[in-house]
Amino acid sequence: MNDTFESVTSLRARLDVLLSEHRDLDDAITRLHERPPTDELLVRRLKKRKLFIKDRILLIERLLDPDELA
Repeated sequence: MNDTFESVTSLRARLDVLLSEHRDLDDAITRLHERPPTDELLVRRLKKRKLFIKDRILLIERLLDPDELA
């Protein structure tokens, strides 16, 4: 049981880090769009990283709260 608790605690900590990074990337992308000229390559890279993080967030959320039908 202790391993399960530590695993869930670790997943929640990782989820918090990813959520924070996702918000930071969103803010950075918004700021880049507000001040021209925009570095489109940088924006694309940030958006790609943001999507990767979002996928990880969804995966961890599913692990923490699995669907009843699964």
